[in-house]
Amino acid sequence: MRRFLRDNGLSVVFGLLFLGSLVGQTFAGHADYVNRQLARGGDPVSFWAYVTSSDFAVDVAENWQSEYLQFFLYVMATVWLVQRGSPESKQLGRIGRESDEDQLVGRHVTESSPRWARTGGWRTVLFARSLGLVMGVLFLSSWLAQSVAGMSAFNAEKLADFTDPLTWPQYVTSADFWSRTLQNWQSEFLAIGSMAILSVYLRERGSPESKPVGASHTVTDESG
Repeated sequence: MRRFLRDNGLSVVFGLLFLGSLVGQTFAGHADYVNRQLARGGDPVSFWAYVTSSDFAVDVAENWQSEYLQFFLYVMATVWLVQRGSPESKQLGRIGRESDEDQLVGRHVTESSPRWARTGGWRTVLFARSLGLVMGVLFLSSWLAQSVAGMSAFNAEKLADFTDPLTWPQYVTSADFWSRTLQNWQSEFLAIGSMAILSVYLRERGSPESKPVGASHTVTDESG
């Protein structure tokens, strides 16, 4: 167990932080939802009713989709785009998909290469793009979940005000949907752009997200 925790400390810690934050969100969100219901003259709802409601689902999904969009775009953009001096960037001369030798595929595979990297054919092609594909699918799935849950929550408010509900196509082109979506996207783009440029000039000793403390600002990555 001690060795497992050492070898998987990063995923374990962030998994626990995720679960703790999600639990905290459910309690805080429930309290806020009950307060809003009472302010409108409505009845309080149980904790379980809130957790299974569209209001809770949309709050969770809209954050998930923006995070997965961030990583999907970053994974894809860093294939072709570079930032001189940033450890978040490839070296300037390695723009693009890189050679088989660089990527250890084809006749350059090793005995320790993953099986699908050694197999060749469509399996290797799929494996070579699997990270971007999975991130893209997770983004689209959470975006769809946000749109459906958001429509349900939005229409519940419309019905409470005795106005007509929206269809799904109407909702995904509405100001409410894009306000929720873009306020998350802009923060993600700002954060990742800030990381790319600040890591050129700033350091965090021992972190793989940082260059060595004494490395020149113009060095693009640790191997450069």
